[in-house]
Amino acid sequence: MPPLPRTAVATPRAAPRNAVRLPARARFTVRARAANGPSTSRRGAEHNDRRGPFVPCTTTGGPRARRSCRPRPRPSRPPPVPSDAVTAPDAPSRSAPAPRGTADDADFARAEPLLAAARALRDEVSRRVLGQGTVVEEILLAIVAGGHARLVGVPGLAKTLLVKSVAEAMRLQFRRIQFTPDLVPSDITGTEILEEDTHTGARAFRFVQGPVFANIVLADEINRAPPRTQAALLEAMQEHAVSAAGHTMRLPEPFFVLATQNPIEQEGTYPLPEAQLDRFLFDVRVGYPAAEDEVAILRATTGASQGPLTPVLDADQTLALQRLARAVAASDPVLRYAASLVRATRPDDPGAPPLVRQAVRWGAGPRAGQALILGAKAHALLAGRVAVAPEDVRRVTAPVLRHRVLPTFAAEAEGIDVEQIVAAVLGHVAAPSSGVRI
Repeated sequence: MPPLPRTAVATPRAAPRNAVRLPARARFTVRARAANGPSTSRRGAEHNDRRGPFVPCTTTGGPRARRSCRPRPRPSRPPPVPSDAVTAPDAPSRSAPAPRGTADDADFARAEPLLAAARALRDEVSRRVLGQGTVVEEILLAIVAGGHARLVGVPGLAKTLLVKSVAEAMRLQFRRIQFTPDLVPSDITGTEILEEDTHTGARAFRFVQGPVFANIVLADEINRAPPRTQAALLEAMQEHAVSAAGHTMRLPEPFFVLATQNPIEQEGTYPLPEAQLDRFLFDVRVGYPAAEDEVAILRATTGASQGPLTPVLDADQTLALQRLARAVAASDPVLRYAASLVRATRPDDPGAPPLVRQAVRWGAGPRAGQALILGAKAHALLAGRVAVAPEDVRRVTAPVLRHRVLPTFAAEAEGIDVEQIVAAVLGHVAAPSSGVRI
């Protein structure tokens, strides 16, 4: 074996103290990338962008000396341009969408067309259902506030026709459920069916959605179904979802339940539990029409058939109205006024009037206060105002409280009804005033 040259070393030289020795796999990756040049793949391009392309390795000190591979210095780059940036100086900038439940500038810009559409909806329904202007207004308030409503009235007052007319004047999906004593919860929410593939013979369960999967659901004669069937609507009304077949399925938005009930017939009926009554935002009382309105009803319904109603409101417009209603301002005195009205319905509250302490068994809960504020905001919005006034709260007090206050049996025997109790509460609690005289 010939002797080694003087410039070569037989053993590897010790690396300096400040040198970092890469593992064998890392050295192999460095050599491969250096030999192949900068990577053209997506990951390689990202690596090159971060650290710069590698240069070929060089050898110093003989054939067994250490190979040195150093990356190029990172080139200076301008800061990244956002994806939503624009190059034209006069182009409008895009802003992030407003969170759900709040109104953005675009919603406020569309406020007047939306209010016009809401007024057109009221006019369309009133064109078919005559003599029930207050009922139509309260249903419209419930829709704008995003709540449910129960219509209570004797037969023949067009309760079902009123709900169908509202659905016809809106571009929303409508379903009607006729409540009967033999109705079961799966008839409302849906059920699973077993399907068999004719080619392979495989069997699988498929969930078939019930009539509750719609925008507007008419629960006709809701008190004729047993309590377990009535309770099937609880989750749908509160959570806007249905739990069935091991899954929780969202209902389409917007979602409203408009129920009808006959107050005079008790045979074969089941009173609604208080937990479900509390889910209704409004309790709307449908009364007899006036004399002139009744003559107009006879004239309109006994002649030529009327044409269909024109849809004037769709789902997006309804959701925008609900966002605008929640964006209406409610001052602290108005909030305290609503809370005082609700607390005055409780017989053990110090601020309750004497009639409440004598004739009320249970008063309204905090959900009644929420319904008061939401209904008042909807009333103020439809009136064209951007802030809630005490008159708005007083307007919706009766439909909010009449199904949440339970009179005693002695009060019912003496002929004291809920309407008298609500009137006593309104007369007892003073409305806030600014003190400014004009």
